[in-house]
Amino acid sequence: MKKKTIVSIGLSIGLLSSGIGGAGSIFEPTNVMATSKLTENIKMNAKESTPHFISGKLTEKSSKKAEDIVFSYLNAKKHLYKLSGKEAKNSFVVKEKKKDKLGFTYLRLQQVYKGVPVFGATITAHVKDGVLTAVSGTPIPHLDKSSMMKEKTVQPQEAIQIAENDLNFNPSYEKKPTSDLVIYVNENKAHLAYLVNLNFLSPEPGNWMYFVDAANGKIINKYNDMDYAKGNKPGDISGTETDVTGTGIGVLGAQKTLNMVQSSSSYYLKDRTRGNGIFTYDASNRHRLPGSLWSDTDTILNTEYDRAAVDAHYHAGVTYDYYMDTFNRNSYDDNGAALNSTVHYKRGYNNAFWNGQQMVYGDGDGSTFIELSGALDVVAHELTHAVTDSTADLIYQYESGAINESMSDIFGTLVEFYANDNPDWLVGEDIYTPNISGDALRSMSDPTSSGDPDHYSKRYTGTQDNGGVHINSGIINKAAYLLSQGGTHYGVSVNGIGNDKMGQIFYRALTQYLTASSNFSHLRASAVQAATDLYGSGSQEVASVNQAFDAVGVY
Repeated sequence: MKKKTIVSIGLSIGLLSSGIGGAGSIFEPTNVMATSKLTENIKMNAKESTPHFISGKLTEKSSKKAEDIVFSYLNAKKHLYKLSGKEAKNSFVVKEKKKDKLGFTYLRLQQVYKGVPVFGATITAHVKDGVLTAVSGTPIPHLDKSSMMKEKTVQPQEAIQIAENDLNFNPSYEKKPTSDLVIYVNENKAHLAYLVNLNFLSPEPGNWMYFVDAANGKIINKYNDMDYAKGNKPGDISGTETDVTGTGIGVLGAQKTLNMVQSSSSYYLKDRTRGNGIFTYDASNRHRLPGSLWSDTDTILNTEYDRAAVDAHYHAGVTYDYYMDTFNRNSYDDNGAALNSTVHYKRGYNNAFWNGQQMVYGDGDGSTFIELSGALDVVAHELTHAVTDSTADLIYQYESGAINESMSDIFGTLVEFYANDNPDWLVGEDIYTPNISGDALRSMSDPTSSGDPDHYSKRYTGTQDNGGVHINSGIINKAAYLLSQGGTHYGVSVNGIGNDKMGQIFYRALTQYLTASSNFSHLRASAVQAATDLYGSGSQEVASVNQAFDAVGVY
C-alpha cells in the first residue's frame, strides 16, 4: 500500500494474456435449450475468444460428485475453452472443495499440462443441488499446439543461481529459495519454466518471483511480490502460561485492552483467544525477523516505545474479529493461522509489508510516516493480502495486481467501519504525513485526489509499479465506494446498498469467483454473480453492482 513511489521492475511483460490483458469483453446472448431448459450466460475474454465466466443452469440435476459434474461439463465444452487432450479432467487438478452457507459446493481447479501446473491458470466452479451454476476463469487455450521446448536442460538449482545472479547482490534470506517447474505463458507463447522464489530482507525486503526458461535459462519475467503498505513460528515461552488482560497506549494516544500471557514474572504479547494465536515481536530497530516476542515486567504498556507494539497487537485482533464475525473466517487461511507481527523494524523505516509469512511495521521517519501499525486500515489492508494469497491468489502485476490492492483497501476500510475507529474512505490517513492534515495514501471516494484514476479510460498502462497495481486500484476503489454509498459518476447514477452488502459481495467474489489472472472485466462478472447468489438475480443489489462498474467504465 505504498504511496506513489514508482519502482521499475525492468522487464515489460504481457503476462497471461487471458487474464491480465484488459477489461474488454464480449457478451453472448443467453442460450436457451428448449428441450432441457438449460441456460448459459457466457461472458467471453475478448483477447482469447474463450469464456471467462459462464453462469446459469449449466447442467441437468445429478447425484454425481460435484467434481464429476464439473469435469463432465468441461469435457463437453472443450471446443469452447480450446482445451487440449481427450479428457478435460486431465487438464485440471482440484485444489480446493468446500460447501458454503448458501448450499453451493465450490471448487477451485488448477490447470495442468502433462502434469505440470500452468502458472496463473485457475478456474472456479459452483454446484448447487446437483446442478452446475457457474464456471469462472480462463484456462490457457491450445497448449497442445504450443511450440514450447519440452526438454529441460536447466536444473532447479541452476535456475535459482540465474535468478540470484540477476539480483546482483547477496540477499539475506528469510526462507530457502525454491524452484518449481511450471508452464508460463508470455506474449501468447508458452514456456516450460522454473518459478523461482527469492524471499529476503537485505538490502531491501523482497519476495521476488522469477520465471526462468527451463530450456535455455533465459529470464522470461520477474516481479516483486512483496505487499507493501505506502512465517514465522510463534515464540517459545519457557514455563507455564496463563492468559491475562493488559492495557496499553497506542500510537495515536488511545488506550487499548490487550490479550497477553504471563509466564513466571514476565508478560508477553501473545493472544491465545483467537485462532492459533496473535504474536507481536520486537525487531529492536534491527534488520531481522521476527525478532523477540514482546515482553514486559507488567501488563501496562504505556511507554513511547510500547506504542507501536500495542497497536500492532490490538489491530491484528480487531481484523481477526472482523473476518470471523462477518464471514465466519478463522484467520487469513480460514484454518486459524497464527497472526505474527514485528514492530520497530529497522530505523526510520517508512513502510510496512506482508512478506508472505508475517506482518512487518516500520516506525517511519516522523515526517512522511509515524509508526505504521498505528493505522487500523493499514493493518487490515496488509492482512487482507494474506486472505487474497489464501484464496484467489491474484498475480501481483497489472489488472490482477490492482484488484489485489483494491481488495485490501476495501476491507481495510470496512474493518475501520466495523470497529467504529474514526471510519472514513481514506487509506492510511492516521499515520501519513503527521504535519499535513487531511491527506492520505489513497482516497476511495475520490481517487483523483491522490493522483489515481477513477475511470477505466484513465488507467495507467505502463510497466512501473508492477503495471500500476497501486495506481489502478483507484478504479475498483471508486466502484466499491459507489456501490456502498451511491452517487453519480461520469453521468451514471448508482443506488448505494451500504457497507455490509458491499462487503459481502466483494468477499464472495474474492474467495469464490476470482482467479489468479482475473482482470477488471472478470471482477465485474464475479461481483454480479456473487450478488446474484446472495440476493437474487432481479435484486437491487445486482442492479447496483452493474451500475457501479458502468460508472467506472468496466464492462
